[in-house]
Amino acid sequence: MQVTIDGITYVSHEAPAWRCEKSYMAMVDLTPFGLGGMLEQLWLREAGEGEVYEVCCIPYYAYGLALGDVVGKGESDTVDHLIKKSGRRVLRVLFAEPRPLVDSRAPLREAVDAAGVLSEWNGDRHVAIDVPDISVMQPIFDSVEPEIKSGTAFWEWSDSKGFMPA
Repeated sequence: MQVTIDGITYVSHEAPAWRCEKSYMAMVDLTPFGLGGMLEQLWLREAGEGEVYEVCCIPYYAYGLALGDVVGKGESDTVDHLIKKSGRRVLRVLFAEPRPLVDSRAPLREAVDAAGVLSEWNGDRHVAIDVPDISVMQPIFDSVEPEIKSGTAFWEWSDSKGFMPA
């Protein structure tokens, strides 16, 4: 979900992949990733002493972060550094408007379910998919390939850039 208040767009995760009983939240300023005026709210759980947390949602926009990564949080409740990578990756797909006659969103959802991987949708056009093992991803790639080729959907890896705090 996205909401804009006083010129700042806040992106939140309504259904984090690893919702736990005791959760924390922290913001990631998306300015270093070319998305000035946007903040993404990540769900976290304690992962050690001090301000050390594990990411419990699949980042929509923040680069260099994935589900299960261990991060540090600053005084202003912002993620300010990456401590340890989980070994997971995030594949993000954006479906453009207008939608074509052959829409890949349903086949993508089916492929994600069949592969047994987790995903989070931000609206009905943007999905972040957890990739714990690249070997299960081919059916997922195949489900959106026609739209990627036709330019009605776009994909990227969240680790195509490293995490950079603002």
